[in-house]
Amino acid sequence: MTARQFVDTNVLLYSISTAPDEALKAREALRLLDGEDLALSVQVLQEFYVQATHRSRSDALTSSQASQLVEAFLRFPVQENTVALMTASFAASARFRISYWDASILEAARSLGCRIVLSEDLSHGRDYDGVTVRNPFRRK
Repeated sequence: MTARQFVDTNVLLYSISTAPDEALKAREALRLLDGEDLALSVQVLQEFYVQATHRSRSDALTSSQASQLVEAFLRFPVQENTVALMTASFAASARFRISYWDASILEAARSLGCRIVLSEDLSHGRDYDGVTVRNPFRRK
């Protein structure tokens, strides 16, 4: 097992945000991404690309810019999409009563040996059988 923290898509998206009301979250996201003990999944990178280039974003990236950032994020370990990950996610979704996509984040983290998931989308502090969610944007 490693001490890696798994990064959810929202951390990556805040790192590129230019919205004034997200300035604090953007700084925290950039600080987190300067770390070396992080991990991601293909799902997270795909979601980042789609959301970062979406036309409805006032600060949307071009396809080329988003692709370059995804390549830069490959410096971190990345969990691939596999049949085993998919079936584990089905089971976790039912067990924890969460969406398949959230379960897939937890199971990708588990597959990489991460004990912490950095996410704004899941319940802060909740332990999902050894994987704990921490909202890095939560006010203390």
